[in-house]
Amino acid sequence: MRSATVTYRTAETEIELLLELDGHGQYVIDTGLGFLDHLLAQLALHGLFDLQLRARGDVAVDPHHTVEDTALALGQALDQALGSRAGIVRIGAAHVPMDEALAFVAIDLSGRPFARTEVSWSGPAVGGLPVTLVAHFLRSFAAAARATVHAELLAGEDDHHKAEALFKALGRALDMASRLDPRRGEAIPSTKQVL
Repeated sequence: MRSATVTYRTAETEIELLLELDGHGQYVIDTGLGFLDHLLAQLALHGLFDLQLRARGDVAVDPHHTVEDTALALGQALDQALGSRAGIVRIGAAHVPMDEALAFVAIDLSGRPFARTEVSWSGPAVGGLPVTLVAHFLRSFAAAARATVHAELLAGEDDHHKAEALFKALGRALDMASRLDPRRGEAIPSTKQVL
């Protein structure tokens, strides 16, 4: 199985995680931030990744460091689990509805980090998490995963539904992009022959 174990420590956070790409959507997640746990559970479940993640951070100061470093650690794990990226589909995209919300995420496991997020929020926070941290999570994840991520909210009113739809779509797109394509064999999916 394609998997990675990451330990990520700073003066502000301590994160340990195990990621298995070819999993069944099973997860055990505890970041100390309930809504972040909920979003990461959606990512694992709908991406069919097995994820064990424990994070401890200076949430008494602000959730920012925990969210950012969790995204960096998860991106590192994905990058490690993909290895050379030989044989993967590489590109994936998903539209995901969540009641009145509709999210779209496209991802290219290109080796080139980039993230673009277009979301209009109704309030400053959802589930105690500042909504600005959703885009920050995606940027940090894309940087560490060496991936291009485009995320858009196409419709929605409820901020909980908007955020959840985005993470479900990210999971579905990642599942598609990270799959092994039996037609590709061990070939790198790039004319450059490296990702």
